[in-house]
Amino acid sequence: MKPGAFLILSAAVFFTAASYESEACTGITLVSKDSSHVLARTCEWGGSFLQSRYVVVPRGYAQTALTPAGANGLEFTSKYGYAGISVMQDEFVTEGLNETGLSAGLFFFPGYGKYEDYDAAESKSTIVDVQLAAWILGSFSTVDEVISAIGDIHVVALSPETQTAHWRIGDASGRQVVLEIVDGIPQFHENTLGVLTNSPGFEWQMTNLNNYVNLYPGNASPNKLAEGVTLSSFGAGTGFRGIPGDVTPPSRFVRAAFYKATAPQYATGFETVKETFQILNNFDIPIGIEHNPSAAPVPDDLPSATQWTTSSDLQSLRFYYRTAWNSTIRCIDLKAIDFSKVRFTSRPLDKTMDQPVEFIRIK
Repeated sequence: MKPGAFLILSAAVFFTAASYESEACTGITLVSKDSSHVLARTCEWGGSFLQSRYVVVPRGYAQTALTPAGANGLEFTSKYGYAGISVMQDEFVTEGLNETGLSAGLFFFPGYGKYEDYDAAESKSTIVDVQLAAWILGSFSTVDEVISAIGDIHVVALSPETQTAHWRIGDASGRQVVLEIVDGIPQFHENTLGVLTNSPGFEWQMTNLNNYVNLYPGNASPNKLAEGVTLSSFGAGTGFRGIPGDVTPPSRFVRAAFYKATAPQYATGFETVKETFQILNNFDIPIGIEHNPSAAPVPDDLPSATQWTTSSDLQSLRFYYRTAWNSTIRCIDLKAIDFSKVRFTSRPLDKTMDQPVEFIRIK
């Protein structure tokens, strides 16, 4: 078997199946009163354990990108250190934050993107989509730098059967863009809303928000229909009556947009990080909802299709996460890491895959 062939085979099987099992990543952005920009997201996969690990990558760490032909792609060395979470293999960083405050994350984008076809003659400037976030995090400090450099590389799929992705990229200035590759051409969309899910494309999702112009926070006013007949709210929140509650990407985009727009603005980035986890609790997907029992068995060893959730404070340089197995929020403080000396580190997200429960003893 050629070098890298096993990686290609195992990852291709996963990312091909991903379009059928789960397409449910949800991203939001909040800004605190002290101007901390916090980018948070969920990562879903309802088919099996993602084998996710947290990785810490030092400056000077060299990688060779995979291509459909093997480990013969773009060679790149990290200018900046970063921390993040990988999927399936350490090389496949799905979400991360670097030491300059640049954030990058992959979101599935099935059915709407299209990469370039692989050209062996261009292998030395080719990278597969699942390694693009690692290249961005290790190489750049601003969104502008990413936009300027994207034309120097060729982004391809591991195999023709795999579905495509798009990316959320944000820097410490607060600028955020969505990268979508359509017909082989990279397209950047300014994301001032700070929300991202999956398909269809970002511009369609923004247009679709206009269908919910009637939504507002608070309660609807009483409506008198006739003498002695006045309609009134059963309870709080009737201004949001009609907000979509299903787990499809368009519905999650709408729900995330309104939840983040109505969230309180907190004083600090740390308080804001905690608020992002509270909001994203609403997007946890119970295992089973994405499965047709007649087509495939529902996994019984996953507590949720939402396997992990992250939140990155781009000013304090802290990368937070929690998992389906342990809802305790954990933090990697990038300012406490000497990226010129630290070694490449890869460890499981959970020491024990079991939710801690505190028993209260009453005497």
